[in-house]
Amino acid sequence: MSHTITGNAKLLARVRRIKGQAAALESALGAGTECMEILQQIAAIRGAVNGLMLEVLEGHVREHLGPEADPTQRGEDTEAVVAALRSYLK
Repeated sequence: MSHTITGNAKLLARVRRIKGQAAALESALGAGTECMEILQQIAAIRGAVNGLMLEVLEGHVREHLGPEADPTQRGEDTEAVVAALRSYLK
């Protein structure tokens, strides 16, 4: 079973918090909130997205690259993780 399915409720809760933070940012921008408060909200959203990325990536690495992973699939999965990290860190 996929790690994103087994941890689905936890991941969805994180996404809902991020949505709430993004909505708060949108409201703050519309209300003309001070720059520092906007920057703090952006930093909080970035941290939340980074936490979500870490959670999914960790599950993927443990499931697909760990000791119980299929050795014939490991090379392909490793390349997929590297590609995802390159894209994310641009």
